[in-house]
Amino acid sequence: MSGHSKWATTKHKKAVIDAKRGKLFAKLIKNIEVAAKTGGGDPDGNPTLYDALVKARKNSVPADNIDRALKRGSGAEAGGADWQTIMYEGYGPSGVAVLIECLTDNRNRAASEVRVAMTRNGGSMADPGSVQYLFTRKGVILVPKAEGVDEDAVLGAVLDAGAEEVNDLGDSFEVVSEAGDLVAVRTALQTAGIEYESAEASFLPSVTVELDADSAPKVFRLIEALEDSDDVQNVWANFDVSDDLELADW
Repeated sequence: MSGHSKWATTKHKKAVIDAKRGKLFAKLIKNIEVAAKTGGGDPDGNPTLYDALVKARKNSVPADNIDRALKRGSGAEAGGADWQTIMYEGYGPSGVAVLIECLTDNRNRAASEVRVAMTRNGGSMADPGSVQYLFTRKGVILVPKAEGVDEDAVLGAVLDAGAEEVNDLGDSFEVVSEAGDLVAVRTALQTAGIEYESAEASFLPSVTVELDADSAPKVFRLIEALEDSDDVQNVWANFDVSDDLELADW
């Protein structure tokens, strides 16, 4: 099981506390604002905005917050920030490669927070381009398991739309495609009546580092420290952990 998948499922199993939920809401709202600013406020003509809205609603972001983010992004309401996307690269414990995507209105603050989180948790920063080549940009859709939704049903719905693989993550299926096929694959699921939890472009590792019971918690703590920054939108890392490894109490 690939690192990003294990990390995602581990996070889903952890109890959601109010502070964490507040940070998640802020990141999802920021995604909506940026998507609306970049591609317009009509989700029917802006697939990135459509998927940002779906993810926000699936995570119970209040409708008023979503509406205000849409208005700020589309220019219908004042107050939108000048968000910039910045990628940072580094290495974590055991030589794990880490990609950090920030969405910030203050480059200096974002750089400082990323550097502090890395150095305090056994990581180090790397030069641009020295890590990113280990990852490939892909479309990733998470489909919750439900009655009538098994691997065959998901495969049957998405293969002709450009999906490359379907992975069983335990509580859900992960559908992987080329980033350019993401909308077609997502639409194929909708046409088949299959609910999905999220659909977004992601970075998947082409080479992975196997972690054991000692190193896995160190890497997880680093990723959590990075994600705790308001400026950090996404963290990708190229680790592998065995399904037999007990991670519940890390």
